[in-house]
Amino acid sequence: MNKDKIWLSSPHMGGTEQKFVNEAFEQNWVAPLGPNVNGFEEDLKKYLFDSSSKEGAVAALSSGTAALHLALVMLGIKAGDEVLCQSMTFAASANPIAYQGATPIFIDSEEKTLNLCPKHLRTAIEDRISKGKKPKAIIAVHLYGMPYQVDEINAIAKEFDIPVVEDAAEALGSTYKGERCGTFAEYAVLSFNGNKIITTSGGGALVTKSQSAKEKAVFLATQARDAAPHYQHSEIGYNYRLSNISAGIGRGQMQVVDERVKARREMHEFYVVLFSEIEGVKVHSAPNDDFFSNHWLSVISFNEKKTGGINREDLRLHLEELNIESRPLWKPMHMQPVFKNAPFYGDGVAKRLFENSLCLPSGSNLTQEEKDRIKAGILSCFKEQK
Repeated sequence: MNKDKIWLSSPHMGGTEQKFVNEAFEQNWVAPLGPNVNGFEEDLKKYLFDSSSKEGAVAALSSGTAALHLALVMLGIKAGDEVLCQSMTFAASANPIAYQGATPIFIDSEEKTLNLCPKHLRTAIEDRISKGKKPKAIIAVHLYGMPYQVDEINAIAKEFDIPVVEDAAEALGSTYKGERCGTFAEYAVLSFNGNKIITTSGGGALVTKSQSAKEKAVFLATQARDAAPHYQHSEIGYNYRLSNISAGIGRGQMQVVDERVKARREMHEFYVVLFSEIEGVKVHSAPNDDFFSNHWLSVISFNEKKTGGINREDLRLHLEELNIESRPLWKPMHMQPVFKNAPFYGDGVAKRLFENSLCLPSGSNLTQEEKDRIKAGILSCFKEQK
């Protein structure tokens, strides 16, 4: 195997990140505060809200997981509470529930967007209430960049007066009815991990509805230090602030975010065209024009009756032999050993998606040569095994 590896989603620098990082070193702003942090927060705020009638604020943090944890803290989630959570998601969506000593209640997906199913969400809420345990929050995820059914989920949340935490970690640049993902809930979460649309190496952000909520989040993220000349703490705090160095990378990345979204969407269209020639493989796309996905990762599903028996593992292993990375979808949280005792509401959609679907290389920096290798690898798999 002598060809360079083609990664699922690798970092893609824009070229100006070094300028912001160098300025931080020159000015000795290396601590977890400084002009890059302030500038990055402002860049994100403008990107999310400038074309909207909504208002909000952004706190830059050390990870998307930290942001989700702070959202639950801000909502007052505590030991013994229950939090509804999309099952088909990365573990970071669910782990902060456990951090608070609360119980996750997992909800199945629906086929249109692969996200939180409104029908099962309602069933779960009504059943938990009948058991005397009204859920305290709903964590809804824009999976792989595809917006969830925002109107339906938010309407149910409003009906039962349960706040939504919008997990937009994979969805920077995605929109629903023209509004940016990350602006639809009481709190929203962004991630800038190395494999995301833009990256700060490691990092995230909490999006809030107000400046006062942001200030509270920043207070908690900086060890909850009271206003005193000495170190005094009246609340439990966390070490969750993003560093000024990492924020400098983010400032450079924000200058190219729309280009990155465009490139990912072009990769998705590449797969739509490629698999139009292959029977039994579905490329998951937006259900209608209300949904605009950044297609952080492109997802395909297999119908083995129509593919001649070829399944997701056949293709994954075939590509692996060619040094091309692909990956099964997130294993649903209700199927994870660590959450085996958590309640689940659904009819098996997430399980079927996990068993029959695959994420394909989707990076914004894939070259034409790499695209040609991917295409040849996929076509050869179906040709050799038929």
